[in-house]
Amino acid sequence: MFWKDLKLQEEVSIPVSLYKSIQGKYFVGQTETLHVGSGSNAWAGLINPHKSDVNLFVNVFTISNFSNDYITAEIWLNTDPPGSGSTAPDKISPTNTAIKLLPKNKVEIRFEDSTSDVPVNGVNVYERIVPPNTTLVGEEDGKFIEAPDGNYVVFLRPSTSPSGNSNVIVAFGWWEKPR
Repeated sequence: MFWKDLKLQEEVSIPVSLYKSIQGKYFVGQTETLHVGSGSNAWAGLINPHKSDVNLFVNVFTISNFSNDYITAEIWLNTDPPGSGSTAPDKISPTNTAIKLLPKNKVEIRFEDSTSDVPVNGVNVYERIVPPNTTLVGEEDGKFIEAPDGNYVVFLRPSTSPSGNSNVIVAFGWWEKPR
């Protein structure tokens, strides 16, 4: 049999994040500037509200450290982060802006700019060091799935100079799927 006699079918593979974006289910967003150091910690998280009726799939996070000090980033699941946190709804968008009526995210990005407290309950699943003047990227590919009332929190604390002050921005990419 010759190659010309074969009937080949073309198959295309696309990343899940692109597929979810095409569907209008993929979102990105970031915090305001957070301050870490001088006895202060900060946190940012994807918070899935109690009545969201969606599962949260964490795809990516970035931590941009705009300082000369090292920062430790602790990743927590389903914790009670200190304080009530703030939101910045104007810093969240669906990634597919070609859809006529833009989809609205149900999961929130919440953050606490400065706190001396630490998370309570939940599980600290891993830690990362964020070097000075660097952006750390963590690709999770949707493997962390949080139900309503769940969360994925990045808790930030100084690593080296507790008296220094670091400016940090945390960003997230995620998709939502109805339960």
